[in-house]
Amino acid sequence: MSDAKKRIFLVDDHPVLRKGLARLIDSKPGFVVCGEASTAVDAMTAIRELKPNLVVVDIGLPGASGIELTKTIRSEFPNLPVLILSMHEEVLYATRALRAGAAGYIVKQDAVDNIGTALQDTLDGKRYLSPGIAEQFQQDGLEEQPRSSHDLVELLTDRELEIFELIGKGRDVREISKSLNVSPKTVETHRTNIKEKLKLKNSRQVARVALQWFTEHPS
Repeated sequence: MSDAKKRIFLVDDHPVLRKGLARLIDSKPGFVVCGEASTAVDAMTAIRELKPNLVVVDIGLPGASGIELTKTIRSEFPNLPVLILSMHEEVLYATRALRAGAAGYIVKQDAVDNIGTALQDTLDGKRYLSPGIAEQFQQDGLEEQPRSSHDLVELLTDRELEIFELIGKGRDVREISKSLNVSPKTVETHRTNIKEKLKLKNSRQVARVALQWFTEHPS
């Protein structure tokens, strides 16, 4: 009977959370976790070898983000569905995940109750969204004008958004560089791009606006 189970591959850099999610998925009828990885590079190597039916990707990976990994997976394996797992309950992140090619977006708090449904829906070719995210999508569709903070952040690329969020959490260039596995110069270049896109005067203003945005949109 296990041969008939759908093979799920997990990508999450937190071992305890990953193991917990693996146990949760294995407990659901029809699914089995066939492999795990903590980085995008390791994930792609394993996916090529294991050929899973679906990949669950944490949005907040070190180095290449979960959104970047989703783009890579979809480019190499167009028919392999990706379900994004995220701590973010903001529709902005879900929008970016879906734009990158994800088949679904589930908030971590919802995983215990809804992971089975999320997996089955994405495998069936349906788009799965956590209930709170789905409600926000409906509300946004009815709003004539989105919020100004949302407008501003929409100008940023996925990587710039990551750095903007880390700046808002009080991280300095060196900490961001280490967290994302990129050079400090790369971080500074992205920060400059953020400053110009948001029409800010200097790095202090970037930090102040990032802090304000992070306060309004906590992870």
